[in-house]
Amino acid sequence: MKTLRLFPRSSVTRRAREANATDSPGARLMARLEELAGGPPPDAIHTRVRELVAGRRVLVTGAGGSIGSEIVRQLSCFEVSAVVMLDGDDTAVHDISLEIDGNGLLESPHAVLADIRDAQAVDRVFEMHRPEIVIHAAALKHLPLLERFPHEAWATNVHGTLNVLAAAQRYDVERFVNISTDKAASPCSVLGRSKRITEALCAQAAVATCSPYVSVRFGNVLGSRGSVVPTFIRQAMRGGPLSVTHPNATRFLMTIPQATTLALGAAAVGEPQDILVLDMGEPVRILDIARAVSDEFSPDCPIVFTGLRPGEKLHEELHAPDTRLEPTVVPGVRRMTSATLDPSALPGPDAGSEAIAAFLTPPDTARPAHLAMLYEDGPEEQLVGASAPHSGRPREGAVG
Repeated sequence: MKTLRLFPRSSVTRRAREANATDSPGARLMARLEELAGGPPPDAIHTRVRELVAGRRVLVTGAGGSIGSEIVRQLSCFEVSAVVMLDGDDTAVHDISLEIDGNGLLESPHAVLADIRDAQAVDRVFEMHRPEIVIHAAALKHLPLLERFPHEAWATNVHGTLNVLAAAQRYDVERFVNISTDKAASPCSVLGRSKRITEALCAQAAVATCSPYVSVRFGNVLGSRGSVVPTFIRQAMRGGPLSVTHPNATRFLMTIPQATTLALGAAAVGEPQDILVLDMGEPVRILDIARAVSDEFSPDCPIVFTGLRPGEKLHEELHAPDTRLEPTVVPGVRRMTSATLDPSALPGPDAGSEAIAAFLTPPDTARPAHLAMLYEDGPEEQLVGASAPHSGRPREGAVG
């Protein structure tokens, strides 16, 4: 759990010890990554996760992705009745099945190939496996591409999630965990807005079912497919340049195992309508990561600044600045209440550009008031739709 698989030639711990200048950006970054690798004491979290999943049937969507596959790995260490591994990428299904089952025969009924955009396929999976717990990690996540192709974000992130939520309600899923992102906080991108909508849809399902349907929001994970560290390593191995958007750009960073452990711990304590926010520590400068990778793989590799792309923030946030978060019994996890969104208000998955733009593009005078409210901070009573919070405990803070 404490090994960071970022630099193949050695562990982050040894690299930190070998750094010549303890005050250099690379050394500071290595020390920070070493700190992140430790994380909160896992035993208390694992106890709660074991109590949640032991003897239960768990469905993981996006099971072949960076987070989804680590969720499957960690769940397989508990006494689950079954872990159903669903992904729309057949190679991803093969890879995680090979790791979990020990062979590449793909004969296990729990290795499932299905596209969450296909509502009928999703329904068949739920009918066959009758999951009691769903962890929904499937999503499109590359911000620049989704800015160019918002229809894809709409079809996968929004309606794909809606298909999974609808099936979960039809088949009486007891607990639903929507894996979200820090980009859903005060969203300014297609990715962020699409994920903010999924949080609100999940909250609406929580109201409808009176069940713990929750979202877990965290930042970047180190080493995930397409993320900054593997990208920098590939650029450095080619001799560069390393492309950094802005010299002062920062991101919250966490290792995949640490983020997954906290996400599962959050899932174990979440209540209806919760957005559970993981403590990601202090943000790290992307330039420091680039310098560390350059030092490791290609010391003379140049670094160029390309400028922030449309929809990108200079500094990410896990919640709006004035949001008041409640603590939970899980170290490193706090909670807030999500607004709800009635799915009947959504255009269909094949809607035209203008209809989708009303939900996913920057606000303007044409945006209906209830949509603007979804993306802005406001008192929790101002919910999208007629539903009110279900939980009996006091709720504080604004929507992130």
